[in-house]
Amino acid sequence: MLKRLLLVGLLILLCSASMATAAKENPLAKWSPDFDHSNAEFTYMLSNVSHPAIEGVGVGFRIRDRVWKETNGRLYVDFRPLSQLGGEKDVLRKLKMGAIQGMMCSSVAAANLAPKLGIVNLPYVVDSFDKLDKFRATSELFTPFSECALSQKIRVLDITGYGTYGWATTTPVANLEDAAQVNFRIAQAPVNADIYKAWKLKFTALPWPDVPQALQTGVISGLDHSPIVCNITKKFEIAKYFTEVNYAQGLFIHLANERWLKKLPKDVRATLLKVIAEESADTRARTRVQQDQQIAAAKAAGVTFYQLTAEQKQKLVDMAAPVYKRWQEKIGADYLATVQQQLGQ
Repeated sequence: MLKRLLLVGLLILLCSASMATAAKENPLAKWSPDFDHSNAEFTYMLSNVSHPAIEGVGVGFRIRDRVWKETNGRLYVDFRPLSQLGGEKDVLRKLKMGAIQGMMCSSVAAANLAPKLGIVNLPYVVDSFDKLDKFRATSELFTPFSECALSQKIRVLDITGYGTYGWATTTPVANLEDAAQVNFRIAQAPVNADIYKAWKLKFTALPWPDVPQALQTGVISGLDHSPIVCNITKKFEIAKYFTEVNYAQGLFIHLANERWLKKLPKDVRATLLKVIAEESADTRARTRVQQDQQIAAAKAAGVTFYQLTAEQKQKLVDMAAPVYKRWQEKIGADYLATVQQQLGQ
């Protein structure tokens, strides 16, 4: 009897160890669907480069589960985060070709698809959660944004995010004079390069996977990103200071292949669009909460936070004048002026 109990105990330990190893090997194990989707009539393959622990990414799984339920198993949202389908430039090409049907694209990369999408990256335009909600809720602002890539058969369905942009640095940055000593990593996007040139700050455009080693080796000493991402992806383990510049919202733009959408039965398409809209709105609210939580967690772990003064922020706005001028030619001067006016810049 004792031998049998010992054998059972050993088997339990082995099973537990095996499950733990599998979970470690598969970071998405906890998000696996609890239904069999093999007989789905339609599939919506949806890509994202980031981790679903970020609320603005995890929404993909919430959309998946609701769409499956509300279409009675007709449509399966095959959500692929963590760059499973490749980098954003490659995925954008696949989306335009129709090889995949959807993409939650970072706002910095989305401007490569259509310049008008770059409006959300301009400094101090859509720079707060409240402004983002108003931008999404105002048809006059969101409809031109949603339809600006239709010539390439791509429609913007909605927006989620990953928090407010600032500077994570390896040395304290309490003001713009301190910032001038930092070499910042920025995204490989034309808007961001124009901003940092106008601000006269040193920068290096790097792919996201190269950032950890660049920080560790000192190739860069700062990171242009949000506290949510910096904390969840452990960048604060090296860059232990964060300056709340709050010049833009980090966003995921939900793009869909228009030709595929139009081929869906009307009732299935209507359900998909309704769920995406409702879950995206809920996620924007979740992101507000997550940002506060991640800042608190980072502070508790020893990260020091700084805020720029109103005068320093105004200086950044003034220095960005060439950026506004250049991008209004691409975005449309009237549209940019309307967005700035309605959002109260």
